[in-house]
Amino acid sequence: MWISTAARFGLAAVWLIAGGLKVGDLAASGRAVNAYRIFPYEVAKVIGAAQPFLEIALGLLLLAGLAVRLSAGISATLLVLFTAGIVWAWAHGLQIDCGCFSKGGELGAGADPAYGWDIARDAGFLVLAGILLWRPRTRFSLDGILMGDAQ
Repeated sequence: MWISTAARFGLAAVWLIAGGLKVGDLAASGRAVNAYRIFPYEVAKVIGAAQPFLEIALGLLLLAGLAVRLSAGISATLLVLFTAGIVWAWAHGLQIDCGCFSKGGELGAGADPAYGWDIARDAGFLVLAGILLWRPRTRFSLDGILMGDAQ
């Protein structure tokens, strides 16, 4: 149960930090999504504006320990999509910052993207989500209180 608890708090921190860094500049978040050149600009803007709020909501749910398995499933789905986006950018020769924990977007001349690191990092976060999908019952959680578990 302690490993799942650590995974829950770790993944909550990831989402809260990622969303918190983007929520103050939704236009930059939209530009970061647009840099992948997957969606039309208007769609990328909407995704970029919604993404920080989804990340913060997931972080708060995980922090509180509410709907842990559902939150982990959504987290896993997002992480797979984010990884696919990074692979897409890499495969298409785009020179962008993923925008995961920054404003993202096009990189300046001579700057190298950190795609390998970004994929490895997201794989690590995916492991945290996997732990929670496998063992969603954690200590200090609202799910546990609602289910009558002794904490």
